[in-house]
Amino acid sequence: MHHLLDWSVAFLTLLYSILLMAYWYWFGRLRYFKSDTGFQSVPPAHPTRFSIVIPARNEAANIKTCVESILAQNYPADFFEIIVMDDFSEDDTAFIVKALHAQNANVHLLSLSDYFKQEEISAYKKKAIEKAILHARGNWIVTTDADCIAPPNWLLLFHQYIEKYQPVFIAAPVMFIKEKGFLNQFQLLDFLALQGITAAAVGAGKHSMSNGANLAFEKSAFVAVGGYQGVDEIASGDDMFLMHKMKMTLSNRIGYLFHPDAIVLTKAMQDWKSFLMQRIRWSSKARFYDDRSIFWVLLFVYLFNFSFLLLLLMGHFGSLWIALAFKTFFELFFLDPVAKFYNLQTQLKYFVLYQPFHIAYTILAGLFGQVKTYTWKGRRVK
Repeated sequence: MHHLLDWSVAFLTLLYSILLMAYWYWFGRLRYFKSDTGFQSVPPAHPTRFSIVIPARNEAANIKTCVESILAQNYPADFFEIIVMDDFSEDDTAFIVKALHAQNANVHLLSLSDYFKQEEISAYKKKAIEKAILHARGNWIVTTDADCIAPPNWLLLFHQYIEKYQPVFIAAPVMFIKEKGFLNQFQLLDFLALQGITAAAVGAGKHSMSNGANLAFEKSAFVAVGGYQGVDEIASGDDMFLMHKMKMTLSNRIGYLFHPDAIVLTKAMQDWKSFLMQRIRWSSKARFYDDRSIFWVLLFVYLFNFSFLLLLLMGHFGSLWIALAFKTFFELFFLDPVAKFYNLQTQLKYFVLYQPFHIAYTILAGLFGQVKTYTWKGRRVK
């Protein structure tokens, strides 16, 4: 039994190393998106008309900065609109958006309470996006979150990518805003890995991975796949479930906008409880994935991290240190080019210190995401 555990962990470590090397290879194959016109003005003959959809619940502290970053786009104002869908906010979110609308006709406010009673639904964000799309005038929908900041050439890059490749769905990079503190640094490194894997896997056509803080899709494609039908009762997953549906039914016309000027910045969680609830929310959708490649990868990664707990409890400290050393080495090897893309190389010096916390939260979030309700945005969610 003693040797069986050691050999099992050794085998898992080997497979994990191979998986990371595959992601490293796929990420290395990515090339910065290059348009034919650079950051020149959009040709007036064929501009893409965008509707930017922002679901917002209790975002009074963030929504003004988010909307103003979009209004400042290097893109013709006549060809984009901003639709903020208020999700039963209990603060001044709606009041602030109304004030922004009074200053700029491109900004629109809708309220989820005009369509549903709060207790009638569970997948609030999906319902918010669906209802906003019904009012959208753009032929392309862009989604982001109310605590995000969009870069100036964001819409222009989306337009140029659409013109060049004719996709139906575009995933794009997201990163946390860098702040001081142990928790923020930990989240930066953790999210850096997630974003690196997303870029690598989508670029290679292997997994349906994306982040709703920065993605775009053709409105007609959303209608063609039935929107969120079939997954509209699952609280999380508005991004990846939709991406998978389009990948499976629309000739795999999925793209990844790999460019540093397309990175949307978002706020990290401000305390450990919020961080863990966010990760439980993310992991809660895993069992519903139709893209089984993601399910098996997530299960494997969970088992690999759980094996460290077994080694610790069984007192196999030699095997624990060896496996941890291999895990750390290959993760840093993969993260090095990812950190360069996000200009976060200096953060890697903290990586070794955060390994125990990463393993612990992976085990907890993976477990509670399947068997426990969680609190998000002040609501209990199953």
